[in-house]
This record gives sequence, structure tokens and C-alpha cells, in this order.
Amino acid sequence: MIYTKEVEMMCPVAQGVHHGAAPIPEEGKWVQAKEVKDISGLTHGIGWCAPQQGTCKLTLNVKDGIIQEALVETIGCSGMTHSAAMASEILPGLTILEALNTDLVCDAINTAMRELFLQIVYGRTQSAFSEGGLTIGAGLEDLGKGLRSQVGTMYGTLKKGPRYLEMAEGYVTGIALDKDDQIIGYQYVNLGKMTDFIKKGDDANTAWEKAKGQYGRVDDAVRIVDPRKE
Repeated sequence: MIYTKEVEMMCPVAQGVHHGAAPIPEEGKWVQAKEVKDISGLTHGIGWCAPQQGTCKLTLNVKDGIIQEALVETIGCSGMTHSAAMASEILPGLTILEALNTDLVCDAINTAMRELFLQIVYGRTQSAFSEGGLTIGAGLEDLGKGLRSQVGTMYGTLKKGPRYLEMAEGYVTGIALDKDDQIIGYQYVNLGKMTDFIKKGDDANTAWEKAKGQYGRVDDAVRIVDPRKE
């Protein structure tokens, strides 16, 4: 260790008050985190790239400093889906410090990792007060039975108004309008369920019909509009 002459000439003064790190809540316990292995928790975070044309929602489940589970969801950019595939292979098994300093290819995923790191090391995880934390696999619970991300895609113009394209329930096939041309509901197909029906042996048309649903006052509609064609 090299010191300046000014420091070398100083007389030593004892550090009388030093109680260590402030404890943070981790999985139902208060922990004085001093090393990476002292960190545990499950949490979510979002990130964005420099041109802000895409975003990532990242979920990590960390036990004793090691990432045990990673859910990577992206939207808005085709290339970032491939980056997400790589990140899902890279992240499990890394410490949170390694993950923070690992090139996760996509800027949005890197930014999400930074935001999660801050949450985790400051004790702001989703499982901060959950005794024992959350089991490995809890990250998939956000996706539901079809294991598909919750995606909302809407479009609107001043001249022609709004178009619902995709809701949490699924791919929107029709928007229901009343006599004033205001939206009062929508029809959809749950593509996850449809795929499951096909895997079980149903033909595509049967699976399509079985996976259909509607929300709102569709039965009261004056007309149903295809949001992609009309």
C-alpha cells in the first residue's frame, strides 16, 4: 500500500465507532452482508437499451450469493430474444457480482441485471420478509400454466382510434364496439392453450375453437371488428 507523505506524517487516531454493515432483510432474516455469499433473495427488475427500442424484465432467484434461477423476458427487438437465450444459459451458477460484470450481450438485459443487483444487495427483494425465501421454480409462476409472458400490445391513431392486438388472456381476434363505436370488450385466442390442445392430438381448427374466449360486453356489441384488418 502506498501512502502520500502527508498521510505518512499524520498521527494515528483510533476508529472508535464501527459496528459493521447495517443488517438488511433477506428471506425472513436480518443479515449483516459482508461477502457475496451472504446475499439471498428472489426479485424482478427491468432494463432498457440505449436507443430504448427494447426492454427486458429479469427475474433472479439467488441463494447464498449464487444465481439458482433466471427468467429472462424481452419485448420490442428481435435480436434481444437471442440475447435472452444466451443469458438464460449464462446466469445460473454465477455469483451476483460475476453476473453484474458479465456481458449479457443485450444492453437491456445488462441494465436489468444492474437494477436487480441494486435491489438484491440493499435488501429490497420480493422475498425479503418471506421466511426461507422462495423455492427454485418460483420464477415461472408469473408465466401461468401456458408458460408464456404476460404481453400487452395496443395501437392507436387519432384518425382511426385504438386497436387491441394482444392482452394477457391472449391474441386478440376481435374488438367489440357499441352503437357509438366505443370498445366494450374483445375476443381472443389463448395461443398457449391452443398449442397444448394441438400437442394432445386436436387438429388446428378444433384447438382454435377450444382456446377462444372473450372479455367484457361482447354479447351486447353492435359489431365486431378485426383489429388487424379493419
